[in-house]
Amino acid sequence: MTVTAPNLRNRYLQDSIQTASPAKLLTMLYDRLVLDLVQGEEAIRAGEIENAHEKISHAQEILIELQVSLDVEAWSGAPGLANLYGYLITELIGANVAKDAGRVAVCRGFVEPLRDAWREAAASAVAH
Repeated sequence: MTVTAPNLRNRYLQDSIQTASPAKLLTMLYDRLVLDLVQGEEAIRAGEIENAHEKISHAQEILIELQVSLDVEAWSGAPGLANLYGYLITELIGANVAKDAGRVAVCRGFVEPLRDAWREAAASAVAH
């Protein structure tokens, strides 16, 4: 049996996900969310409609996962974050239907600072 590079990569990714801390999983989700938004926006601009749909739909799935896993009782900012996730999901649905790269870019403008903040918080938690 020959193991191919894509199989090894998939195995590595699965192992990384299964052994990651909750903070690391959160930053991994945000990293993938930003990647999906960048690629979805680029695909719209390039006229690659099917690829754009796939990337934006995956971004929506990540946002839904973030929204449903958010404990709105955990801290005072959680309800606002839940509302932001809802707004982003709605905007991405509209952007996907209209194939509007600008709307995807606006969503990315909200997500990137959140990703950076969560990454900083996770690094700070590990340092302490």
